[in-house]
Amino acid sequence: MPTSALREYVRAHTENRPGIYQMLGADEQPLYVGKSVRVRTRLLSYFRAPAGEKTANLIRETKKIRWEYVPNEFSAPVHEMKLIQRWQPRFNVQHKRKRAYAFVKLTREQAPRIVPVTRVVPADSLYFGPFPAVGRVGHNVRELAHSLGLRDCPGSTPIYFDDQLELFNRGRAPLCLRAELGTCLAPCCGGTTGDAYQSRVNVTRRFLEGRTREPVTTLERNMEEAVARLDFEYAGRLRDRIDRLRDLQERLAAFRGRVESLTFLYRVTGFAGNDRLYLIRRGRIRREFAYPTSKRARARIAKAVEHVYRRTERGPAARKPREASEILLVARWFELRPKELERTATPEKWRSEEAIRPSRRRVAGKRAAARRSVSASITAPDAR
Repeated sequence: MPTSALREYVRAHTENRPGIYQMLGADEQPLYVGKSVRVRTRLLSYFRAPAGEKTANLIRETKKIRWEYVPNEFSAPVHEMKLIQRWQPRFNVQHKRKRAYAFVKLTREQAPRIVPVTRVVPADSLYFGPFPAVGRVGHNVRELAHSLGLRDCPGSTPIYFDDQLELFNRGRAPLCLRAELGTCLAPCCGGTTGDAYQSRVNVTRRFLEGRTREPVTTLERNMEEAVARLDFEYAGRLRDRIDRLRDLQERLAAFRGRVESLTFLYRVTGFAGNDRLYLIRRGRIRREFAYPTSKRARARIAKAVEHVYRRTERGPAARKPREASEILLVARWFELRPKELERTATPEKWRSEEAIRPSRRRVAGKRAAARRSVSASITAPDAR
């Protein structure tokens, strides 16, 4: 569809209400996914972009626009995120804004690495966090990698485990100084077996999940040995490394608690009175309902509340990319809008309100019956 015709179509059919829109190319694949609380105004603004700007380039490639309305501003970024994760539109990837949080990424490569990142991408990796900034986390992650011998070279580095080397591949030289200094197991040159390296990866994951202190205790033992042989300079360096690893684990624990605090029921005022209720647990939206206005609707939601908040969940920290992205989104929403927390209720509070509500109805019913009885006695004709 020509750009002018596309603009007129948008002008004639869209409304100014919250929604998600997709701009499609000639192959009808999404070029860009966006959101707005006023879809009509936002879409029409694209057609006014000056020539040469990225927005103008997007419109020039767009052959079709489709949109869907959502109940409120909160649900708009949620649906936008899911569509971007599903389609990976080209313009979204190029112009994605920098995240306000950082994660520790444990890759799923042949020889996994731990990497501080500010973006969560749809790859086969695990994420730990979030953290408020990447700078200090980066130093601590590097310390953890050195302590456990994990590589920090590029992911494209060829891997040659000792138990997988062919005869003519033996004797490869290390590709970095860390292998020579003994702070890397050197899977690039057959310095370790695949099982031995994976064992260190498993320790790394347990440390990031808060289930072991092994790297710290190993350094503490080495520090004591250094002190015993009067090597105080080396002991001091080990002490600094221990402090950085403790700091990393404490930060992980603190943010696990912060994510855990994002557990509540959240009522959001919707467009044209379409209020919604979101069941959020550990920063992730588990269920969504129209806000209940009847006894039957509240009973149905009460069952969902029991299911979502009382079931046991596995794992304290590791998160897949989609889970991590959603946690970032929800955490950022309430960070920017702290007053919205006043619209939340803990599961316990919701249950207590449900328990009180029937008794209130019974009291109200008894009072109404008493009023009817009094009214009847006053208006009844004299029986004499």
